[in-house]
Amino acid sequence: MNTPHAAVPPAQGPLVGVRVLELGVILAGPYVARQLGDFGAEVIKVEAPGQGDTLRDWGAHRVDNRALWWPFQSRNKKLITLDLRQERGQELARDLAAKCDVLVENFKPGTLERWGLSPGVLHERNPGLIVCRVSGYGQTGPLAHRPGYASAGEAAGGIRYLNGFPDQPPPRMGLSMGDTLAALYATQGVLLALYERAANGGRGQVVDVGITDACIAVTESVITEYAKLGVVREPQGVALRHVVPSNLYASRDGRRIVIAANSDSLWRRLANAMGRPELADRFPNDAARRVAVDELDALIGAWAGAHDYHELATALDAADVVFAPVNSARDLVDEPHFRERGAIIEMHDPELGDLLGPGVVPKLSATPGAARFTGGWTLGSDNEDVYGSLLGLSESRREELRVDGVI
Repeated sequence: MNTPHAAVPPAQGPLVGVRVLELGVILAGPYVARQLGDFGAEVIKVEAPGQGDTLRDWGAHRVDNRALWWPFQSRNKKLITLDLRQERGQELARDLAAKCDVLVENFKPGTLERWGLSPGVLHERNPGLIVCRVSGYGQTGPLAHRPGYASAGEAAGGIRYLNGFPDQPPPRMGLSMGDTLAALYATQGVLLALYERAANGGRGQVVDVGITDACIAVTESVITEYAKLGVVREPQGVALRHVVPSNLYASRDGRRIVIAANSDSLWRRLANAMGRPELADRFPNDAARRVAVDELDALIGAWAGAHDYHELATALDAADVVFAPVNSARDLVDEPHFRERGAIIEMHDPELGDLLGPGVVPKLSATPGAARFTGGWTLGSDNEDVYGSLLGLSESRREELRVDGVI
């Protein structure tokens, strides 16, 4: 770890006492474990000896040749090395899983089975183990054999199709949304399984999430509209044209601002803020506003373009209208609200110094979580603690395994 164990703040949150073995790589699996670690779980992250998680080297931007993805994505985790392709490594993995509450993995389906780490095998020694599995298409079904990344899952899961503008190739969001959505659902599944285990006699189970499952789950009424009416929802561009007005406008000083007044009461307040109260009577409901969407967008756009952003924000705040600037990373850092709420936090990394990054979500009033330390840079920095203290392997045995490349 980055700092001596005595110097690390003690774990806090509702998951203190839960031990998690993370076998994941890159993003979806590790993100599940990060969330659990944020709320107090002891997370033991397994990396391949001499190689480590690919996430250590991801991203074009780095400081002192260190990738900036790693410190926050791997925070609150103990780091061990273990070669899961060797039989002795698989034996150690089974020993570790026997002492854990949760195992998280995001390999291609069938990988754990080839390594002798199937849920059935693991449950023989630890019936209460919760095995969380994240993959491209899930563990079952005709496409389960396919490898999956966020970009493919977003495409196959229907959300890529809805992005962008009509009659243009659908662009990808500049984030791995498919991985993140899958990780959020997987974390929810782990928490549900922990609850069920506590309530019904300590029984473990498998949590199975496909990236495509997670993407389909957020498509609102898209599938129902097609199945019932044959309507295929198309990309909408920057506007919501079926609930009006809700669009992106430009202020006089060049800021982009979302204004969403797509209910009758909000629309009346916006019309008053614009100094055009008669518009609320002329277009009193959403049906009337949908017919006149282009006219209304032109009117709102002209009003927004005649004012600087701070003037628009003042007027819309006073009128209690839903709005938001389109914030860049610079804007997020400069906005005091996010620092005060802890949505953006500062952490100190021994190698990189002070860093800003995402905070802990959600916020719990009685048992809040915490980001206690950044991800360590030394491969296997917690080998001695985990293999010595947890598994009880002697120093000579640990050295033998290290020399043979098992750990």
